[in-house]
Amino acid sequence: MSTTPTAGPSGPPGDPMPSHRAIENLIARYAELVDDGDFAGLGALLADAVFTGGGEPVRGRDAIERMFHDTVIVHGDGTPRTQHVTTNVAVEVDERAGTAVARSYVTVLQALPDLPLQPVAGGRYHDRFARRDGRWRFVERRVRILLVGDVSRHLRQAAAGR
Repeated sequence: MSTTPTAGPSGPPGDPMPSHRAIENLIARYAELVDDGDFAGLGALLADAVFTGGGEPVRGRDAIERMFHDTVIVHGDGTPRTQHVTTNVAVEVDERAGTAVARSYVTVLQALPDLPLQPVAGGRYHDRFARRDGRWRFVERRVRILLVGDVSRHLRQAAAGR
């Protein structure tokens, strides 16, 4: 007797991971890449997406990588010395359409030898995803920072304003 896999709450046929979990992993991967200072990795992760943060929307791998290089301060260890903590993640998946949306909170912590560990920013992410070639991908990330602390050693524009 032969069985044929069918799409369901786990995603498309052959997909080993439930869609909600795959999307949560993309959200977590973004935080890891920022905190590692891996801007090329961020460009790859968001290559199919429009990224909207504090400025004009940015689209495409190279433009997104450049935007992070131009915005985020990298310290001697090659990282921004941050931890992006993503919480309150709510994911809604439309398996039939192969699309999803997610909302989450972000708290950015930073510590340096002369800066005690502290929250430097807090806000919300609003994301859209699409399943392409059997894999979930970002198609939009909108970042809305609502609370701002001392970001002078995290973001170049803030440092220039000191």
